[in-house]
Amino acid sequence: MTQTDDDFAAYAAARYATLLRTAVLLGAKVDAAEDAVQAALVRCYRSWRAVRRADKTDAYVYKVLANTIAKSGRRRWHGEIPTEDVTEQVGHRGDYAGTVATAVTLRRALAALPIDQRAVLVLRFYADLSERQTAEVLGIAVGTVKSRTSRALAALEGSSALEGLEDRNA
Repeated sequence: MTQTDDDFAAYAAARYATLLRTAVLLGAKVDAAEDAVQAALVRCYRSWRAVRRADKTDAYVYKVLANTIAKSGRRRWHGEIPTEDVTEQVGHRGDYAGTVATAVTLRRALAALPIDQRAVLVLRFYADLSERQTAEVLGIAVGTVKSRTSRALAALEGSSALEGLEDRNA
């Protein structure tokens, strides 16, 4: 392996779980999220040296991931609707059930938002990108990132989807 291969392998290993969670928060099902992350990493590997030199690695990888999910969403059928509540299936000890319930509540709340608002929230607050980086990833102006963030947070605040979340995290 070359130094570039080692560098890429280390990056992919360190970021894989975060990229997978980001893909799920962007609206992909878990199996589709795994496929999207793999496809995005393959695309990033092709231009890895240039990306690392430009010091925009995370923003570039998130942009490729967001585009991969958007493209895959156009091709797949989304007519299937799950009927069981995941929180009822969890029978583990400890706080795991509360964590799963919180994650499910958060995913439902994000899913209720328009895709553009959901993408901004996930990239800003989960992927921890700056407003400028988020704007670059999504190909929009920084002011648009700010307004979408504001609208999305207002929609979540006024939504009943997050009711009871504070009680579970207390």
